[in-house]
Amino acid sequence: KGRILDEALPVMKAAGIEPEPGFFDKSNRALEFATNRDDVRLIRVRAFDVATFVAHGAAQIGIVGSDVIEEFGYSELYAPVDLGIGQCRLSVAEPKDADPAEALSALSHVRVATKYPALARRWFAARGVQAELVKLNGAMELAPALGLSRRIVDLVSTGKTLKENGLVETETIMDISARLIVNRAAFKMMSGTLPALVERFREIAGASREAA
Repeated sequence: KGRILDEALPVMKAAGIEPEPGFFDKSNRALEFATNRDDVRLIRVRAFDVATFVAHGAAQIGIVGSDVIEEFGYSELYAPVDLGIGQCRLSVAEPKDADPAEALSALSHVRVATKYPALARRWFAARGVQAELVKLNGAMELAPALGLSRRIVDLVSTGKTLKENGLVETETIMDISARLIVNRAAFKMMSGTLPALVERFREIAGASREAA
C-alpha cells in the first residue's frame, strides 16, 4: 500500500507479474490476489508490514523502502536490488521560528516525534544527544504545534507539507529508495524461481538507471 505502489506496478509488469483485475478495484477489501503467473500471488499490506511478512517467511519477496529495512534490521532479509523508485529522504524538522538557543548542537536531550524510533535514536545518539522518542504513525507535523515535541523525524519528498505546517527541514538522516527484499531461507530453497525473479528485477533496475 501507499506511495510506492504506483511506481512499483510498472516495474512488476516489466518483470512479468501482473495482478488480477480485482487488485485495481478501489472498493475491493481483499489483501491477497492472484497474478498472471500460477506460481506468484500478491499480498498488499502497509509498508512497515512488508518487511515483517518477508522476514518471517509469510511472503518470500517484497518491495519496500530502505527506511523500513533500516528501522527493523531483520537479519532474515536480503535486499539485493535498489529499484530506484519511491525516492525521498528521512529528515529532522523543527518549527521555522525555533529559538537558536535550542539548536541541536547545544542540547544533550531532545524529545522527538517519529514513526522511526530505532533510526532516530541511533542518529541522535551518534551526535551525543539522548532522544526521548514519541511514537506516532501519522500526522507528525502536528506534534510541534501542539506541544508534543519540538522536533520530528519523518519522510520528506518535496517539503511542501512541512512548509504548510510551519516547519523547516534541518538535517537529513538518510536518502531513501524502494528495494526488492527477499527472505534469505526462501532464496536458498527456491533455487530456480526466486533467484530468476530477483535477476529479472535487477535487469529492469539497471536498464532504468542507464536510461536516466
